[in-house]
Amino acid sequence: MDGVTLRRDGHVAEIVLDRPEALNALSTAMARRLAAVCAEVAADTSVRSVVLSAAGEKAFCVGADLKERNAMTDAEILAQRPIFRAAFGGVLNLPQPVIAAVHGFALGGGCEFALSTDLIVADETAVFGLPEVSVGLVPGGGGTQLALRRLGPGRAADLVLTGRRLGVDEAVEYGLVDRRVAAGTAREEALKIAATIAGNSPIAVRAAKRALRLGGGVSLEAGLDLEENAWRAVAFSADRREGIAAFNEKRRPNWSD
Repeated sequence: MDGVTLRRDGHVAEIVLDRPEALNALSTAMARRLAAVCAEVAADTSVRSVVLSAAGEKAFCVGADLKERNAMTDAEILAQRPIFRAAFGGVLNLPQPVIAAVHGFALGGGCEFALSTDLIVADETAVFGLPEVSVGLVPGGGGTQLALRRLGPGRAADLVLTGRRLGVDEAVEYGLVDRRVAAGTAREEALKIAATIAGNSPIAVRAAKRALRLGGGVSLEAGLDLEENAWRAVAFSADRREGIAAFNEKRRPNWSD
């Protein structure tokens, strides 16, 4: 359905980039669909964690559909811009933790989608890159800023300014990949992580994600204030009472949505 499929399993949602015949290249229709799916998932309080995966065997996503773009006028490319920004922003701004399950090529926008998530699981076949400068462009899905924040200035510059590709081992070394797994198992591992997260307090998890996201780049003092706000948001909640009661009663907590 326009290149994106939404699956649900209990409290876990899986957003699938589903255009394998085009290596999951991002078209205008696919971007619209992805933004809509992300908005739906964000508004669903029963969803506690999200996996971003991809169909097909060769690629997670190879970025923008350059065949589509080659036929577009400058005016059409400009009109496409807010649609693409909404798609990338939809992933980046999901309130639930998001785990990327990456296999094969994650290039350009594909790499940016991975960078927009909270955890990146990649299998042995994964190849990452931001090659936009090699085709006369600048990363436009958050690549410069997200790489800077995840990798630091030197490694971000190496990735963005050379346009070179990183195999999974170098991506792990760079801090781009959080968990390296065997070929064909990235989705399985990502779903396991998502299930673990979904078993925790949804109120606490969302507050913790918000503190982690907003804390990047601020002073330690400001970051600790963000943490204090997160603590106060959950310390007197029903989840805190249920969590402590469940611990003392040696049972699984029954969280509120």
